[in-house]
Amino acid sequence: MSSLTPPCEGDSSTPRFFVGARDDETDFLESNMNPYEVDFYEEEEDEDEEETPPERQIVVGICAMTKKSKSKPMTQILGRLCKFEYITVVIMSEDIILNEPVEKWPICDCLISFHSKGFPLDKAVAYSKLRNPFLINDLDMQYFIQDRREVYRILQQEGIDLPRYAVLNRDPDKPDECNLVEGEDQVEVNGEIFPKPFVEKPVSAEDHNVYIYYPTSAGGGSQRLFRKIGSRSSVYSPESSVRKTGSYIYEEFMPTDGTDVKVYTVGPDYAHAEARKSPALDGKVERDSEGKEIRYPVMLTAMEKLVARKVCLAFKQTVCGFDLLRANGHSFVCDVNGFSFVKNSMKYYDDCAKILGNIIMRELAPQFHIPWSIPTEAEDIPIVPTTSGTMMELRCVIAVIRHGDRTPKQKMKMEVRHSRFFELFEHHDGYKTGKLKLKKPEQLQEVLDIARLLLAELGAHNDCEIEERKSKLEQLKTVLEMYGHFSGINRKVQLTYLPHGHPKTSSEDEGMIICNCFIFYPRFTLYWFLCMPQDLQVL
Repeated sequence: MSSLTPPCEGDSSTPRFFVGARDDETDFLESNMNPYEVDFYEEEEDEDEEETPPERQIVVGICAMTKKSKSKPMTQILGRLCKFEYITVVIMSEDIILNEPVEKWPICDCLISFHSKGFPLDKAVAYSKLRNPFLINDLDMQYFIQDRREVYRILQQEGIDLPRYAVLNRDPDKPDECNLVEGEDQVEVNGEIFPKPFVEKPVSAEDHNVYIYYPTSAGGGSQRLFRKIGSRSSVYSPESSVRKTGSYIYEEFMPTDGTDVKVYTVGPDYAHAEARKSPALDGKVERDSEGKEIRYPVMLTAMEKLVARKVCLAFKQTVCGFDLLRANGHSFVCDVNGFSFVKNSMKYYDDCAKILGNIIMRELAPQFHIPWSIPTEAEDIPIVPTTSGTMMELRCVIAVIRHGDRTPKQKMKMEVRHSRFFELFEHHDGYKTGKLKLKKPEQLQEVLDIARLLLAELGAHNDCEIEERKSKLEQLKTVLEMYGHFSGINRKVQLTYLPHGHPKTSSEDEGMIICNCFIFYPRFTLYWFLCMPQDLQVL
């Protein structure tokens, strides 16, 4: 099978992958081309150029070992990334990466490159200096990620919580960093005491042989963690003594709930989190019916989202994975893995490709004069499978609740002239401003008492005008007697003094008080709407 895959013409939505061809393949293709066909093809191309000049494409180079560049997550994400109209993806073959000088590597405008076992990081750095592409993940920082000492130093420098630790450097040039005193249930490393249980990690991030040592009260021995082999990720050993060769980080054991949280960032504003069974439990890997490790979705707290942002920016890795330990009500970063993808999540693949494509276009489109702006169209309706079939997924409900005690909708207004209202007005110093508001229960009780007294006095009269006043007082009494007691601010009485009164019809209208009784109920206006995750800022 040839390693050269031509682009699909005429369909910008079809994924386009290019892998650098070997020299012998290039010679073979050239030697088998009919010269007349070449001339005819070139003439057609010239005609096309005159009619519609070709659009400038942004070439995104993938420089990684074949196991990584051809993995399912990478294939899924690159397939979506190619749907950007102006993006073309070139996958550098492992043969070119390992055996060809960087001058012969395919030229690209943007480089996605990351270290894994056997990858020549030095050559990738040299290529970056030669071609100066836009880097998705910084290459120089990947040297630091390979050393746990540097990882912890950077985390500490950024103010990110991590377990208490000490470094044991078995380096002849640094004798002051090689002081180890081992006891039955503790070790002392350079003056720092770590009682069992504690964790012993090799300083090399490529070495996954991490040991956890238990105290004699728990039976002693150690749990030896390693990279997953089949259904095992650790085994128990009766050995209780620490390793005597090599350099290690010793850190405090964090009591979690039996799970590790794996966090995957795509830029500083996006983080996907999953939990898995901790390998420190019994070493057995939980797998589903398809043989895949079982992962559980995790909601990150606001503080954990901030930690994800800090890790992404501190290590200059747009695509970055790291491990969180949730213990004692806090979250601690215990490892940074660098370039890492989520497995088996279509939603993540969609998000990752969209974010990477937007980052690339935002950075390079102005440089190459490509007419492009960040799409603002609404996200596709999310459909998820359930036991009852497929249905829309409710992402979020946001409620805005407002109390309405300042905008009364029910009120009554009446004119009062009785001396008892004047006395009440004077008693509460209403003459100072000419207005009086009564809200307290005892104040409202005074108004109610006056209304009851006046109704009793008017009970024997049958005059029409008196009947009208009586109906107003009845209404005032009814409102004030609602609920059986006064509580909260759900009723108030407002009195306004009018010394000259309304236009007079008789001399009896001299001096008048208008009593406005505002009646309103505590009510709540509820606005709700759906909100997609990208509409939410990091909390």
